Amino acid sequence: MVDRPTTNFAELAAEIATWLSEQRAAAGAERFVLGLSGGVDSAVVCALCAKAGGPERVLTGIMPSHSNPHDAEHAALVAERFGVPTVRVELTSVTESFLAAMPDLAEHGATSGRQHLATANVRPRLRMTTLYYLANLTNGIVVGTGNKSEAQIGYFTKYGDGGVDLLPLLNLYKHEVRGLARELGVPEPIITKAPSAGLWPDQTDEAEIGLSYDDLDAALAALERGDAASLVPAVRERVTTLQRSSEHKRRSAPAFPRR
Repeated sequence: MVDRPTTNFAELAAEIATWLSEQRAAAGAERFVLGLSGGVDSAVVCALCAKAGGPERVLTGIMPSHSNPHDAEHAALVAERFGVPTVRVELTSVTESFLAAMPDLAEHGATSGRQHLATANVRPRLRMTTLYYLANLTNGIVVGTGNKSEAQIGYFTKYGDGGVDLLPLLNLYKHEVRGLARELGVPEPIITKAPSAGLWPDQTDEAEIGLSYDDLDAALAALERGDAASLVPAVRERVTTLQRSSEHKRRSAPAFPRR
């Protein structure tokens, strides 16, 4: 299990809200703009943004694209719970039009597996484009919902949900996000539902990662404190493989070092 020192989540929420407020002011932005997926991470970020500037300084987007209808219902529940304005942007037809315009690249090495992932990643990238459009229109700053557990293994879409201006949860493990959610009053069904990026029907984060978030958090914490030997070899190998293969996602694009 993760070594979990006692966290004062009320203090943590206040600290993050203050940081968000300072970042918004420094950017000269009028409001925070974020996507609501119906999951716990976006719910927590929504609550923190509302705490940072008041609900009137938050604009949320619900952006279904061949999505589970329950996700949009949960997203709307979060918007109502924290009193923030929201817009619904239906991206299903946009996604279909984009994919219909793409050529068949089988002769250039495209496979069904690569097609599956490429198609899945279109959705978060279109959502990123939508959020920046909304932010540009309203003088907003885009707030991301990624957490430490996901970031450390690259479980996000590069220039999709990873394309944001602020990351208030980046140094919080998933179990800490859940603790913060309860402190902030996120509806319990959203906290306890199976996490899913909604990339395809019945997709869940933990099935795709190959570990539960509790096991992932425990492994990441052990690696961070230099205690890799304490991990089950299969778990250690899975996590370190994910970290190695996603390193490019956690750094800026390399530039030629001209002399």
